[in-house]
Amino acid sequence: MYNQVFKESDWKLFRKKIADWQESYMDKLNKEYIELLSGEGNPSDKFWALDERLKEDKKCKGVQARMSRSEMLFNILELINEGAITQDDLSDFSDELKDYVRAYTDKDEKEYRFGV
Repeated sequence: MYNQVFKESDWKLFRKKIADWQESYMDKLNKEYIELLSGEGNPSDKFWALDERLKEDKKCKGVQARMSRSEMLFNILELINEGAITQDDLSDFSDELKDYVRAYTDKDEKEYRFGV
């Protein structure tokens, strides 16, 4: 499958970087939660809105990801989709991996924009 074309160095680098990416993403989420809780409205409404956000955010790869080499590309694509990372964060990865990511994200953007 696709994971066979990626270098071992990509997998090692992914494992090295994922924790920092997740910490940054969760820091962003925490700031959004603070904003939500600090806003106008009933305390109970804010509480339940936060509860719903937490339930959804826990499913994000930027919060937790299944760590297997076969899931690496999927995880990277999801991290990009969630806004946890950008393609610039992949600068140290192999050209092959970056090409795959570009191909999938370009395809997704075209499908999203044009319904291809």
